[in-house]
Amino acid sequence: MRRGVSNKHARQYKIKEVISERSVSSQEKLCEILEQFGFSTTQATLSRDLNEMGIVRVPYDNGFRYSFTKDEGGGESLRQLVGLEIINVKANENVIVVKTIAGRAKGVGVFLDHLDNSHILGTVAGENTVLVIPDEVKKISFVVERIQNIMQNRQ
Repeated sequence: MRRGVSNKHARQYKIKEVISERSVSSQEKLCEILEQFGFSTTQATLSRDLNEMGIVRVPYDNGFRYSFTKDEGGGESLRQLVGLEIINVKANENVIVVKTIAGRAKGVGVFLDHLDNSHILGTVAGENTVLVIPDEVKKISFVVERIQNIMQNRQ
């Protein structure tokens, strides 16, 4: 873990990744998954994290699963962590490229994919680079500014 990034931030970031990639139906199951990644946590702490991150249990095809509410990608602490992981943002006439610290592009991409009113069609992530595809070329400067604000921990 990078210096200056608390265990809470790292745990919440992993929760965000797990919820984005898997169908998780209970806090007990989420605790088990987090344990596999080296995050030992109580159900009470997990409950507080989920609440703070705007993650709720919703009806799904064959039962329930955790999902994100419509806030800015899952909570302010996660936004701050993602901001620390972004190194720079560049764009040309068609796409935006976000450079991240090594190994964090996928998580940053997932975060950007879940932003509301972002004008982002989607992202493609490698090891330390996220290709961001805007919904309209004329929105590129808006999207770049939005990502830079995340990077600089501004609203």
